[in-house]
Amino acid sequence: MERRLKLKASSANNTNTCEAPTSLHATHTLSGTNLNRVVGVIYGLAIISLLYYHALSLLHPTTVANLFISLSLLLSDLVLSFMWATTQSCRVHPVYHNEFPENLEKFVEKSDFPAVDVFICTADPYKEPPLGVVNTALSVMAYEYPADKISVYVSDDRGSQLTLFAFMEATKFASHWLPFCRSNNVIERSPDAYFSSNHSSSETDKIKVLIMH
Repeated sequence: MERRLKLKASSANNTNTCEAPTSLHATHTLSGTNLNRVVGVIYGLAIISLLYYHALSLLHPTTVANLFISLSLLLSDLVLSFMWATTQSCRVHPVYHNEFPENLEKFVEKSDFPAVDVFICTADPYKEPPLGVVNTALSVMAYEYPADKISVYVSDDRGSQLTLFAFMEATKFASHWLPFCRSNNVIERSPDAYFSSNHSSSETDKIKVLIMH
């Protein structure tokens, strides 16, 4: 018996000293959840009392007008009560999630990543400037994802020559932009967003020269 107790105590100490395994996400409950539940119960009891009062008024009407007024109030309160009850599902147990995509490679090999297809739709080069569409495509292509696992498709309903020319130039720029993002761990993968912020280095100046030419 003593040996069993010692073994259990040692195993418990080992579990306490070991670090928790790294996960891909963490779920936390929002503060004030119990208060929301108490308020919900109070409101629910008040609504039940109100509906009970309307039911009594219908069972014992004094006049015909009173009957129609009580019926209309009951129907309106039933609708409002239903609307209130549907919103309480978000307040009974509110949570928020933290994602850790940097831990993905600890669980899955890059070769086992699923293939991702991204569709970018455009129709009018005047209402949707090709520069914005190109920036979207370049930012997607620069994702931290295996290059052979991601495919980008552009659907141009109008078949604009301007959009086609913009993407022909974008393919030349992508050969410089994508390696630049991966080697410098750039967070803002959209060229427009990156160059709009204050980033200055020798490599950045070279990329800017490519854009100007």
